[in-house]
Amino acid sequence: MTRTLIKNGLFIDGNGGAPQENAVVVMEDNRIVYAGQENDYRSTGEETILDAQGGTIIPGLCDTHVHMMLEFSSPAERLATPFSFMYYQAAKYLERTLHAGVTSVRDALGTDLGVKKAVDEGLIAGPRLQLSINALTITGGHGDGYTVSGRDMDLLPSDYPGMPNGKCDGVEEVRKKTREMLRAGAEVIKVHATGGVLSATDHPEFTQFSQAELEAIVEEGKFRKGVKVMAHAQGAEGIKNAVRAGIHSIEHGIFIDDEAIELMLEKGTFLVPTLLAPVAVLETADEMGMPETAVQKSKEVIEIHKASIAKAYKAGVKIAMGTDAGVMRHGTNLRELGLMADVGMTPMETIVASTKTAAECLGWEDKLGTIEHGKLADIVIVKGNPLEDIYSMANHDTIQVVIKDGKIEKNLLV
Repeated sequence: MTRTLIKNGLFIDGNGGAPQENAVVVMEDNRIVYAGQENDYRSTGEETILDAQGGTIIPGLCDTHVHMMLEFSSPAERLATPFSFMYYQAAKYLERTLHAGVTSVRDALGTDLGVKKAVDEGLIAGPRLQLSINALTITGGHGDGYTVSGRDMDLLPSDYPGMPNGKCDGVEEVRKKTREMLRAGAEVIKVHATGGVLSATDHPEFTQFSQAELEAIVEEGKFRKGVKVMAHAQGAEGIKNAVRAGIHSIEHGIFIDDEAIELMLEKGTFLVPTLLAPVAVLETADEMGMPETAVQKSKEVIEIHKASIAKAYKAGVKIAMGTDAGVMRHGTNLRELGLMADVGMTPMETIVASTKTAAECLGWEDKLGTIEHGKLADIVIVKGNPLEDIYSMANHDTIQVVIKDGKIEKNLLV
């Protein structure tokens, strides 16, 4: 058994308390065996020392809304790209995400079971994955690639092995489609409860799926030892329908209203803001070939989005960090912390949202999210003190060391 002792760094354990000086973190193989004051640790004398060099030791971060197999591209580019090429691209996306300090992600559609297996078995480097496989959507809704030309331009091919098509209508169809996603390896079910910014034939405020359909999806998840449901939900009515149905987390929440906030507080529903998504659409529209409809809708919603998340935060809704990476470049995930700070969260609260609360959202709080005895050794060493400049977290050079499952994946301190 190999023990590594991390010292000489400010220690933030992820629980939200005051940072600790003169602390050490000790990991043995892939587990944390000690975290606390150096004077209280009884050294064996055989530990490998990792010097944080005055930086800050924090838990590995979690992004609860990504699309690891995708980065948005124009239809023409997708048509000109061989199918298998996306796996080689995804290997780079996964590595960039991990090197940004994100050691766990919840994939919100597009990543199949083989990619998770490749990461788990060490064939490629990447964050720990929780899969939704593909999202459930109504005919003509967000996620339906139908175009006015009469042709389908879905993000994913309809004959993609291990990736069931997500379109379904009516209670019985949504039951069957949920079961297909679970059969394909889904660990969380993703549903589009409203329209969206990127879809050409709907609007974020359009409501998708009936209350009965959403309840059937949630029920099917419960039958599988409590598999949770995450809902792309931007319009107020769609958000409220999803929360009433028992959905675990609301993604985006652009037009959230007071009634929706009260329901979320009552039910304990998580909110995943993805504040970076509409910002990125505007920033990369020309470079990535964003449709004009998406640009116009982003301009329409961006300030409303900020105000809605600020209101939910002030009311006490549980906020878990998520970005919608894939809409923007992978590896830029930690820009989200600065955007959360911009709507009123303290720097420490943005870190907790990205560690402890995000791990709770994933259902992994027993093994991740905080640096405590017995938990998996997912640890990041940050240059300087992120509480003094949370925006610096977006810079890859700020992320000095990334440890996932006890293995050093990135080390700029050597």
